[in-house]
Amino acid sequence: MSVSHDVPAAQAGSWSTPTALPCRQHPGRTEQIEQSHQRCAALGLTRVERPDFEPLMRSDLSVARERNHRLFTHAAPVMEMLFEQIVNTESMIVLADAQGTILHSVGDDRFLERAGKVALSPGVNWAEHSKGTNAIGTALFQESPTVVHGGEHFIHANSFLTCSAAPLFDPRGNMLGVLDVTGDHRAYHQHTMGLVRMSARMIENQWLSDDFGNRLRLHFHSRAEFIGTLLEGIIVVGADGKILGANRSAIDQLDMSSAALRMHSLTSLFGTSVSAIFDHFRSPLPAPACLSLASGRQFFVNARFNGPRAVMAGMDVGAPASPGALAGGSAAIGATPNPAAGSAASNGAFSGLRYLRTGDPQIDAVVQKVQRVLNRDIPLLILGETGTGKELLARAVHQDSNRAKQPFVAVNCASIPESLIEAELFGYEDGAFTGARRKGACGRIVQANGGTLFLDEIGDMPLSLQARLLRVLQERCVTPLGSQKSISVDIAVIGATHRNLREMIEAGTFREDLYYRLNGLVVRLPALRERSDLDIVAQRILLSECPQATPAIAPGVAALFGRYAWPGNIRQLANVLRTAVVMAAGETHITEHHLSDDFLEDARRLRAPVAAVPAPSFAAPESPALAFSPETAPAFGTPPAAAIAAPEPAAAPDAGAPRTLEEAEIEMIRAAVAAAQGNISVASKRLGISRNTIYRKLRWGKPA
Repeated sequence: MSVSHDVPAAQAGSWSTPTALPCRQHPGRTEQIEQSHQRCAALGLTRVERPDFEPLMRSDLSVARERNHRLFTHAAPVMEMLFEQIVNTESMIVLADAQGTILHSVGDDRFLERAGKVALSPGVNWAEHSKGTNAIGTALFQESPTVVHGGEHFIHANSFLTCSAAPLFDPRGNMLGVLDVTGDHRAYHQHTMGLVRMSARMIENQWLSDDFGNRLRLHFHSRAEFIGTLLEGIIVVGADGKILGANRSAIDQLDMSSAALRMHSLTSLFGTSVSAIFDHFRSPLPAPACLSLASGRQFFVNARFNGPRAVMAGMDVGAPASPGALAGGSAAIGATPNPAAGSAASNGAFSGLRYLRTGDPQIDAVVQKVQRVLNRDIPLLILGETGTGKELLARAVHQDSNRAKQPFVAVNCASIPESLIEAELFGYEDGAFTGARRKGACGRIVQANGGTLFLDEIGDMPLSLQARLLRVLQERCVTPLGSQKSISVDIAVIGATHRNLREMIEAGTFREDLYYRLNGLVVRLPALRERSDLDIVAQRILLSECPQATPAIAPGVAALFGRYAWPGNIRQLANVLRTAVVMAAGETHITEHHLSDDFLEDARRLRAPVAAVPAPSFAAPESPALAFSPETAPAFGTPPAAAIAAPEPAAAPDAGAPRTLEEAEIEMIRAAVAAAQGNISVASKRLGISRNTIYRKLRWGKPA
C-alpha cells in the first residue's frame, strides 16, 4: 500500500500553504505551520524524504526507556484509558521523550501497521530535524499543543496522517516529553485535541502529586464546582510559603510562566500566609477559602496534604515525636481521596477488589465475602501476618464503596507512641497538655468523617484507649482532649491485626466488647507460602519495577521461591525482587547470582511446609504496556488502566490446570475468547492485552 497516495508529488525542498483543518482554526496556527516548514527547509530536508527505518539499537532504546521510566509509569495507564476512547478509529497513541524519540505506542492493529511504514514506531526520532513538520516534533519546538493535519506535514509520506500532540511538563516547567494521538487524516475529529490535552494534564497532575506528596497543595478555580476536576489549578507551597511548583491549569489561570510563578510566595501571590491557610482549614469540614490576586481576580481554594510521612511547616506528622509535632500535623487537613480513583469507583469503571484477584482461591473467597457486605455498614476486621497486604485490602474496600470520594485515613496503632495515640486519634483543645499547638488540633477520627478509618494493628492499642474508641463507635461522636464539646462523625471502620485477639481477650489485654464491635465480618489473608499465585504476584512486582525489559525468573530461582517459607510475605518478596532487578540489569533472567546472600542463606534454612503449593513456573510477561504502580499494585491489585484483568472466578485455573504458566495463560485466553463469543476485540479488552498477543498466543493468523 502506498502511504502517500493522498497528496500529489511536489518539488523537492518546496513548501506550500498547508491544507485547512476540517475544524475551527486556532488563531495563528497557519502561521506556525508555515514557520515550521521554513525551519525544515533551512535544515535541508526535502518534502520527498523517504522514511528513516533505522530506529535506535535495541540497547539504546532500552536505555532511553529506562531514563524515562518514571514518565512511562505515569503515562501508560492514561494511554490505556485514552485508547478506550478512540478504539476502532484508525488511530494510535504515542509517547515520546523530550528529544522526540518514541518510547511507547498503543493503537488499532491495522493502523499500527500503516504507521510502521513511515517509521512511526518506538525507537524512531520524530523531532522536526528528523521528520519535518509533525505534531510531536513541532509541539516540542513550540512547547505548546499542536495539530498537524494531512498535507501540513512537511514530508509527503506522512500526509495520510493527522496528529494531535501536547507537550508534558513537570511542576517546575521542565519538558518531560510529548503525548500524541495520530490517525488517518480522513477520520480526524476536532475533539481529539481536547482528549489529548486532558490526558496530558492527568499525567502532569500525577507527576506533581508524586513530586510533592508531602507538601501543602492548593487546589483552586474561579468556579468552586471545578475544584477536583482536571480544570483545577494546583500550586505546591513550601513550609516558608514559597511557591515550589504548579500544574498547567494553574499556570494558565494565573497567566504567568512556571518560572515567574515560582518567584512568588503565598503572600505576594494571594496576600495570605501558610499559617492563615492552616487556620482556615483546621476545622473538620471547612468550606473552600476565597483568595484574590493583586488584580482583584478571585479564586475558590481547597487545601490538601497527602503522604504517609508528611512534613508540613517543618513538622513530621507521619511519626510524631512530641505533642508539638503532633500539633503540626493537625493543620495538615487530613487525608484526602484520590479524585480519579473515587470517580472510577463510583461509576463502576474499575473495581479495587476485583484487581486484588490473582487466581488464588483463598484471595477469591476473601474478595467475595467482602463484596457481600460492601456498603452495608458492617465493620470489617482483617487478620493476617505482617506483609500480607491488609492495608491494600482496606483501601480496595474503600475504593469500591460509596465513600470512595471521601477520605481514607490509616492509623497504625503500633507505630504511634502510647503517650500520643490518644491525642492522635481524638484530637485536643487549646492547652490540653504542655507543648501542644495553640488552638488545638482535630484527630484522625474527625479527619475520616464521611470516609473510612483504617485502624492497623488494632491489637496494639493500649487497653485504656479501647474504651474510648468503643464509645466513639457506639455513639458516633468524638470529644477531643480538654474539650467539653462532642463532634459528630460518620465513618466506616476497618480494623486489622496480626495478633490473636481471642487469646488477648482471655489474657485481659483486649476488650471483648470492642472485639465484637469490630468483627462484623472477619476475613483472614493467607500468608504468601499458603497461596497458589506466587508466580503471578512475582510477575506483577517485576512489571512494576521494570516494565520495559522485564526479566524472567530462572527455573532454579523459581524452585527456590516455591520452597521458601516467606516469613515477611509479599513485602519480603517485593524487596527480594527489587534488589534482584537491579543486580540483573540488562540480563534476561534472574538467577541465584542476583539474589542477596542473606536471602539465599535464609532460603536454604527456612523451607515451606511439605504440603505447600508446588513450585510455580515463572516467565517474563509479553507486553511492556502492562505497567504496575508499586504504590497500588502489590498483592495484588493492579492500577485499573494498566492492569491485566484477572479472569472471573469461573475461569480461574483449577486443580487439574496445566502446570506451566504458558499453558495456563493460553487456557485463560481461550476462555476469554469463548466468553466473548469469538470477538477478539472484546476478549483483548477484558484481558488487558492486545489482539496481536491473542493471535500470537493461539497461533492464529490475523484476518485479512
